[in-house]
Amino acid sequence: MVKDFWSKGWLKFPYDPTVAEWVNHALPVACESVSNPAFAEWMDCEGTWFVGVDALPNDTEGRVAQSQPLSGPAIGFLAEHYGKLPLHKGQVSVIYPGYPRPRCGESEAAGRYRRNRDAAHVDGLRPIGPDRRRRIDEPHAWILGIPLTEASEDAAPMVLWEGSHILIRDAFELALAGHPHETLHEVDITEVYQATRREIFETCSRIELPAKPGEAYLLHRHCLHGVAPWGATATASPDGRMIAYFRPEFAGGVAEWIKLP
Repeated sequence: MVKDFWSKGWLKFPYDPTVAEWVNHALPVACESVSNPAFAEWMDCEGTWFVGVDALPNDTEGRVAQSQPLSGPAIGFLAEHYGKLPLHKGQVSVIYPGYPRPRCGESEAAGRYRRNRDAAHVDGLRPIGPDRRRRIDEPHAWILGIPLTEASEDAAPMVLWEGSHILIRDAFELALAGHPHETLHEVDITEVYQATRREIFETCSRIELPAKPGEAYLLHRHCLHGVAPWGATATASPDGRMIAYFRPEFAGGVAEWIKLP
C-alpha cells in the first residue's frame, strides 16, 4: 500500500465501520450547510456544484455533531507518514445532475477546460489578479476524500492522473530552486505549471475514482486531479453526490510542501 501511494499518487481505502459511523454524524450537518444562507456563495456552476469550502463545522480532530474523532485506515496511514496534523473545517463538495455548467465569471476557454479536462488542477495554486498568475499559496499536506452519500460510479467521480505528482514535484522543485525559503510562496510558477499539465495529459493515465460512504481515498498533494462530468445515466442520493474533503496545511509552508515525500 505504501509503495503504491508514493508511485501512483493515490490510495483508495475499503469500507470501514468507524468511517461509516462518522459519516452518519457528518451527513445531516453537511446537508444543513448546503441550505445555510451563510454558505450561499458556494453554490456555483448554475446550481450544479456546491463548492462548500469550510462548510463542515468539525473540530481539529474531525469531531462533528456527536461523532468520535475522525479515524479509520486512512487516518492511521496519514498519521504514520505525515504525523498528526490538525484538521481545518471540512469542505462539503456536492455535485448535482447537469454538472458542469459554466462557473460564475468563468471564460469560455475555462468552461471548455472544465468539460473536456475535468477542470484538472493541483490544489493550492489559485489564480491571482487579472492575468490569473499562479503561486503556491496554500501548501496542503495531503487531500482526503470521504463520501457522504450513495452515488453511481458515473455520478461525477473524482478524476486523477496517475503518477502526475512526480512530474509536478520535479518541475516545481526546479522552478523554486535558488529562491529563499521565506519567498517561495511568491514565485510565479504559471508557465511551468501549464507546461507540466500538458505533459501529464500526454503521458499519465486518467483514473476515475468513485467511492461509497464508509470508504475513503487519499491523493498526494502534488497530484493533478479534477471532477468528471455527470454521466448521462448517473444516479445519486437526493442530496447529490456529496464528499467531505480535508486538506490540512504544512506548518513549514512551501519549503515543506516541495521537499517532503
